[in-house]
Amino acid sequence: TFAVVAAWLFSEQKLHPRFPGNLICVALFLLVIAMLIKQPDIGMAAVVAAVWFAQFFMAGMRLYWVAAGAMAGLAGLLGAYMYLPHVRVRVDHFLDPSAGDSYQVNRSIEAFTNGGLWGRGPGEGTVKDVLPDAHADFVFAVAGEEFGVVVCLAIVGLFAFIVLRGFSRMSQEGSLFVLLAATGLLVQFGLQAAINMASSLHLIPTKGMTLPFLSYGGSSMLALGLGMGMMLALTRRRLGGSEL
Repeated sequence: TFAVVAAWLFSEQKLHPRFPGNLICVALFLLVIAMLIKQPDIGMAAVVAAVWFAQFFMAGMRLYWVAAGAMAGLAGLLGAYMYLPHVRVRVDHFLDPSAGDSYQVNRSIEAFTNGGLWGRGPGEGTVKDVLPDAHADFVFAVAGEEFGVVVCLAIVGLFAFIVLRGFSRMSQEGSLFVLLAATGLLVQFGLQAAINMASSLHLIPTKGMTLPFLSYGGSSMLALGLGMGMMLALTRRRLGGSEL
């Protein structure tokens, strides 16, 4: 994945100063961002940018470069709002739901309201029958209606545990490549989950992004499985040169 390749380039630059790893990584980052904007997929572009800047920071780059990157990211988001009509529409609908079609968001909030604390029970939800993409982008809302707030909080806690446990294990690593690759994979995993759940709760503008390991979709499941498999391989313990 992009996170692993970027980690290798950053680490190679540190190990071999003559190798232009940072320059290649910047070029690769700009290429990936340009391709995502061309689709257009601003949400995934933002995730990739966050992954890259997290690795950029962990690689030991100077703080003013990180600050400059953050400012460039904000400028990019502002530019997307100004020049991409579909981005402007989504943001405007988020800020003022009465200004346009907010059917999906309304049905999603209705699902959480109907579910209450303990939910209606497995298979007893009704919103999934009328909510578009209930099996993918809004699967968290379906879980809220059928299993309630308690299970939704457990799901949030599970995602948080995976990310925090990964960072805890990663902090014990001496390899810069492992540190950067694990950082990128964890940031990508955590952001994808957070964006999906926040969209369902109308905390951010809606974004078509799956909830890891819960949303329906073969390609998404395969990509997440590969990413977490890499994460396990990178962070497994090694005792006396043997691997567990």
